[in-house]
Amino acid sequence: MGLYLINPILRLKKRLQKELLALQNDPPPGMTLNEKSVQNTITQWIVDMEGASGTLYEGEKFQLLFKFSSRYPFDSPQVMFTGENIPVHPHIYSNGHICLSILTEDWSPALSVQSVCLSIISMLSSCKEKRRPPDNSFYVRTCNKNPKKTKWWYHDDTC
Repeated sequence: MGLYLINPILRLKKRLQKELLALQNDPPPGMTLNEKSVQNTITQWIVDMEGASGTLYEGEKFQLLFKFSSRYPFDSPQVMFTGENIPVHPHIYSNGHICLSILTEDWSPALSVQSVCLSIISMLSSCKEKRRPPDNSFYVRTCNKNPKKTKWWYHDDTC
């Protein structure tokens, strides 16, 4: 018991291994763990995603990058779209940063990779029009590479 409480790295690895298994065994619809992404490190994952049928993103393929700090799950993971195809969405910047409150101020250690994935699926599925956030150009030019270091200004209450 003492070693587990003293060593946060053991706590982190145990939590990530549990979430990794959950994502492999029961992934959210349209999501699969990119197995190559976890071969060398457990603190950075790529999740492949396909747009849900009946939505504006039906059949489109995307990749989500998850980075976990040593403070996970007390701090949220860094999550962003990566790769060639970034969804055009009012809450997703062209550099892949996602404006979603559970990734920042509404994060709770009770949340998981699966719950983040489900929130992103829901966000994409409820989209009525493909467009970028109104401040996309300015944000992309001036933002930090790490979206967790952004002080988000939510354009509406649907983030």
